[in-house]
Amino acid sequence: MIPVGITRDGATVLERDDPEAFRLDPERMPEVVDNGSRVRWPEKVGDRLLTVVEADGTERTLGPVDVVFPILHGPFGEDGTVQGLLELTGLPFVGSGVLGSAVGMDKHFTKTLLRDAGLAVAPWRTVTRRSLARDPQQAARALEELGLPVFVKPARAGSSVGVSRVASADQLDAALETAFAEDSRVLIEAGLTGRELEIAVLDGRDGAAPRTSVAGEVVVSGRDFYDFEAKYLGADGITLSCPAEVSESELREFSSLAVTAFEALDLSGLARVDVFLTADGFVVNEVNTMPGFTPISMFPSCWLASGLSYPELITELVELALEGGSR
Repeated sequence: MIPVGITRDGATVLERDDPEAFRLDPERMPEVVDNGSRVRWPEKVGDRLLTVVEADGTERTLGPVDVVFPILHGPFGEDGTVQGLLELTGLPFVGSGVLGSAVGMDKHFTKTLLRDAGLAVAPWRTVTRRSLARDPQQAARALEELGLPVFVKPARAGSSVGVSRVASADQLDAALETAFAEDSRVLIEAGLTGRELEIAVLDGRDGAAPRTSVAGEVVVSGRDFYDFEAKYLGADGITLSCPAEVSESELREFSSLAVTAFEALDLSGLARVDVFLTADGFVVNEVNTMPGFTPISMFPSCWLASGLSYPELITELVELALEGGSR
């Protein structure tokens, strides 16, 4: 294995093969530090050779790469940019290609495509700083049309970063500023009442249909919503249950809509589909093209509950990448 890190300013560096260095900890968030090395991608398609220039200027070959596993979240990670780089270099990689990654990262276009595919999504309005400058009442009207509470979200930020729950009109401006700090496009989305369910998806083999796991459930108590601290740092107020208590017919319906969403967004390899099970049925919340892989993450937990161990899951993802998936 060749561990490659990307610093905050985009330097691609050779990391130590030490998982402990990147363990999520509430007291110390891990960060890729620029150690002076520079990893060089293959110079031509079909080469598959990675090299590194060390801090002292010496260069050495790291060896041929079979497959890249881009375990990255957020902009410049799971939004199609890194995937485009890998496609240009001809390196096989785990997960969706440029289009699926870009669409899956953008909540506005995800919702638009899922709605056009016949799936229910939460009502929303999209605003930008430019649109608000032209029409200062746009956000206030959205609040009137959608009703309270709403969630204000950056369109292209992952892991619930920049998301706020707005329970009164006087909270809207601050929520917009929080979201605009992460992205130039922001969603104002109607709050829904229902059970929060998630299901893991794996691409099919040899052209077969995508496969789904059992369903998991996120139970929120004492927090406004399933935020970053709860997702990655094990904060209080969240209980993850897998498998979730759903009927066979509900699981069949959930599995079917997850496959529909996977194919509608042109995804490959893997995804996690999150929904609300409301009194009116399933409503898709979002689709994650590179879901979390921490010990408390739902994607590996749901596959484990479905009979696929963590090592078997990683092997399956690598083999799907080598096969090419639906890309």
